Amino acid sequence: MSFKVTNSKSDSVSRRAFMAKSACAAMGVTGIVNSLSHLRLMNAAMAAGTGPLADYKALVVVFLEGGNDSNNMLIPGRNHPSRSDYDRNRGVLAIAHENDGSVPAGERILPINDPVASLPYGLHPAFGSDSGTNNNPGPAALYNSGDLAFVANVGTLTEPIVSRAAFLSGNYSKPPQLYSHSDQQVQMQSSVPDQVFQTGWGGRAADILNASYNGRGSVSMNISLNNVNKLQVGTAGGVSQYVVTSNGARSLNGYGGNYASAATLNPDGTVRRFLNTKEGHRLKGFEKIMRHTHHNLLEQGYNEVVERARGNEAFVSNALLAAGGAAVDFDAIFDGEDHDLGNELEMVAKLIAGRECFGNQRQIYFVSTGGWDNHQSMLTNHAVRLSRFGGALAAFNEAIKQLGLHDDVLTISQSDFTRTLIPNRTDPAIAGSDHGYGGHQVVMGGPVAGGKVYGTFPPLKVGNKAGSIDTSSTRGRWIPSTSTDQYLAVAADWFGIERDSSEMETIFPNLNRFDDPFDIGSTNLLYTG
Repeated sequence: MSFKVTNSKSDSVSRRAFMAKSACAAMGVTGIVNSLSHLRLMNAAMAAGTGPLADYKALVVVFLEGGNDSNNMLIPGRNHPSRSDYDRNRGVLAIAHENDGSVPAGERILPINDPVASLPYGLHPAFGSDSGTNNNPGPAALYNSGDLAFVANVGTLTEPIVSRAAFLSGNYSKPPQLYSHSDQQVQMQSSVPDQVFQTGWGGRAADILNASYNGRGSVSMNISLNNVNKLQVGTAGGVSQYVVTSNGARSLNGYGGNYASAATLNPDGTVRRFLNTKEGHRLKGFEKIMRHTHHNLLEQGYNEVVERARGNEAFVSNALLAAGGAAVDFDAIFDGEDHDLGNELEMVAKLIAGRECFGNQRQIYFVSTGGWDNHQSMLTNHAVRLSRFGGALAAFNEAIKQLGLHDDVLTISQSDFTRTLIPNRTDPAIAGSDHGYGGHQVVMGGPVAGGKVYGTFPPLKVGNKAGSIDTSSTRGRWIPSTSTDQYLAVAADWFGIERDSSEMETIFPNLNRFDDPFDIGSTNLLYTG
């Protein structure tokens, strides 16, 4: 696999770099962090003072909770060999092809082409269109410009699929609980479906890369914008995930939002003075207790966790101050994307803008959005979800471009599974789809060799029809042609994990069971370039 050469960074002190240094060097930390955190802040400031981080890379994972029906995200075009099967089997959930004059243009797919296979595809009109008040180029435009690609029919596998008959024979090793939300979410985030969950693939990657790339780092390599997740769980004593909200660092409960009932804060989030309130007195006392040394190991461990979280609050606040000095209007770019995913990705963009305050050369961000479990009223509900997904991706791509970091940020999607091609009702107003298996994923950013559909698009034949890869008799659940391990290994290789190495094997222990994802002749998976 080859990659684009990252843009060279100027050593000159731009206004953005100056603001980053000034924000990171803010040392007013009275009453919020102890001496250890002081040192971490100073390390971050010194790292920022040496110029932009060298060899910086951020991997952003967007998880669509509930099972995105990707059968209606990436759709066969009018002359695609599977278009007739799509129309016949998708039924009342079908989206019109690009030349269907019987429906308004806004209800037809937005046409794209795969130049490798010379096949016409289309994107759901709500997903692919330009977004926001600034009309950020949407996924269809990003695909055509080479910023975005799709990887077809990805799913959890324990061994390669020989045939549908072999899969159904009972002799094939299948991941447990294939159509269960909770199980498939865990398996997608662990990438080890045949073992009881212990760690996530992002946690294992961070355990390996953190020491080499983040020696001067001040915050965790793994940052989640949507609560604690399985993907970023590392080994005991490894890299702990740090949770940030779309409004910034998560403050302690019981003191008002952002400590408003307990203290007035400096711009960097540190305490200027404690208020003469019961919350203020309690916070001041809590700060003193946290500076004590505890003989009980459990108490000391709890103390250290709280200290680390409080210290991270300051780093996040400083990073956001630095982002405010960037010549990028994040609010304008994300205007029109005021929803959970849009707000989370806007915060990720700001944290990337203030990356000098973290001092990390490698960063994994996890964002997530629900609402994809559409067993009914799918046409309406799915369009809303796809519109937000596409709009958030478009805004994020634009923000990263304006930051000059387009070649340094890779965004990939994951979801529980796709859904059944066959609808569960015949009335389009109430019809939905049920839990499926293999589905299509999105990859985006400067590192992506975009404008292509990677992997193998499934034949949209159901049941026992010739060529079918349907796991059931009538529903249209696709046996994956690309394993999660193969899909993620390409991203991990770009991120710094050497292919054909023990490190890659540690992160994806089942990878060697499948065709080499870096052998384009057998797997067609080189979606980065």
